[in-house]
Formats: sequence, structure tokens, C-alpha cells
Amino acid sequence: MTATDKLFAGSIPEIYDGRLVPLIFEHYARDLAERVAATSPQHVLEIAAGTGALTSAITARLPAQSRIVATDLNQPMLDCAATRSDLQDRISWRQADALALPFEDQSFDVVACQFGVMFFPDKVKGYSEARRVLRPRGHFVFNVWDRISENEFADTVNDAVAALLPDDPPAFLVRTPHGYYDVGKIRAQLTAAGFSDVAIETVDHVSRAASPQDAAVALCQAVRSETRSRRAAPRLMRQPMPPLLPWRSDLATALSPAASGRISLLPAAEATLSTWPSTSTTAPESRRALLGSTS
Repeated sequence: MTATDKLFAGSIPEIYDGRLVPLIFEHYARDLAERVAATSPQHVLEIAAGTGALTSAITARLPAQSRIVATDLNQPMLDCAATRSDLQDRISWRQADALALPFEDQSFDVVACQFGVMFFPDKVKGYSEARRVLRPRGHFVFNVWDRISENEFADTVNDAVAALLPDDPPAFLVRTPHGYYDVGKIRAQLTAAGFSDVAIETVDHVSRAASPQDAAVALCQAVRSETRSRRAAPRLMRQPMPPLLPWRSDLATALSPAASGRISLLPAAEATLSTWPSTSTTAPESRRALLGSTS
């Protein structure tokens, strides 16, 4: 993972919330929120809250007296989340590094994280921090994407961009979002952080994009930071903002055929994980989710 992998600023929060959330995150936010609500928590900490997809889903399922603290490393993502009307007066927003949480020991009943642990530079340290702030018998619930070959949507985008930059293709999608899927490794790192009782199950889902163009615009942002800073993309560097506009028609064309693929998600009780593949664009795509639990 590179430093730019963790950077979500500029126009990315708005595009992320308006296009990627409904495309690939919304269903899994509801699923994760149901698992959080099933534990009847009074105090919830969300890590890597992004633009508030999971925050919103959790808030809708918990009573008004529940305390929810939503954090993210990127303040622009939290600023975008704080504008959501359904989250007004219910959430405490705080910029925070998951590897150095600014909270006292045993402060929360649940720690939740949707598609964020892949970005932890030190997974065991991040998991250890989650465990530190959890109360006894608390729950750590999170999800991660499966390998990119199991995510037809992301795999198609990755191949299309690689064809445009054959000498030095961007590796962000493979390296980070889809680079942390080994269940054995995840179990071992959770155990090293002090968690136990990890259970994993599989969940399937089918999603649909409004159009190939929408999907292309959304995924262009995933490789934006990397390609803007690389010599491999001289054509890109000469373009006015938005920088990936020349690619959108190419990606939309690549994404046009009907496609089906799996998404794997893993949640957990004291450590709930999720691994998924991707979404389709013009046709529904099935996803497989692995659900795990730890205490």
C-alpha cells in the first residue's frame, strides 16, 4: 500500500458517496448494521466511516439513546458525511487514525468498520486498537473485499485501465481494496491482536448499476491519485480536470456487456469481517459474502 492509497480528498468524497455507495456499499452497510444492532449496543465506534453509509444504516437501527462515534482518517470524507440529513444530531464525528485511537480503554460495546481494514498499514496494530477500546464481550465487526478475480466489475475496470497504460498500469485496485482477502491470514492477525472465536460464513447478493457510464466515473476515482502522479500517463497529465474524463468512455465500453460475478463479505461477532468481489454495470451481478465473528 502506498501513501496515496489512504488519501480521499478533493472531489472524491462526493463522487464516492453519490456513485460508489449505491453501486457497491449500500447493501453491505445494511447487512453490517443488522449485525451491529443484533448485539444491542449502547456505545458504538465506527472506524473508517467514510461518507457515512454504514453510519446511516447503524443509526436507523439503534434507539435514540445509543451513542455513536464515527471516525475517519480523512476529514473531507467526514465533512461530506456530516451533511447527511439523517445523521444530524445523532453522531459524534471525529478525525482519527485507526492505529492510534483517541479513546479510553473499554469505551465501546461495538467497533465497526466497513471496507476500511485493507487500508491499515499495520493490521495487527489496528485490530489491537479496536480490542483495546472494546468492553469485555464486545464485538468488532468489519468487512473486506475478496480477490479482484472474484469481483468481475473491479476486474474489468482494472483490465481496461491496464490496456490504456500498458507500460506501467495502476495497481491500486489489486494492491489495496482487493489485496486483503486471505481468510487464514485475517484469522491469524485477529488472533495475534487478542481476538478469539472467529466465525466465518458466506453471504450472496446481486446489485445493478444505473449505467456503464456511472460505473466508469465511479471507478475512475479509484485510480485517480496514482495515475495523476505517474509518468506512465502523459496523456492523462495533459488533460484538464476532471483528469480521467478521456477514460470514461473507454471504461464504459468495457463495462457494457452483461456481467455476473461474486462478492465475498466477512463480518464477525467480536471481529466481523467481510470479503466481497464487485458489482455489475448493465446487468445484475451476484456477490458472495463471508461472515465471521470473534470474541
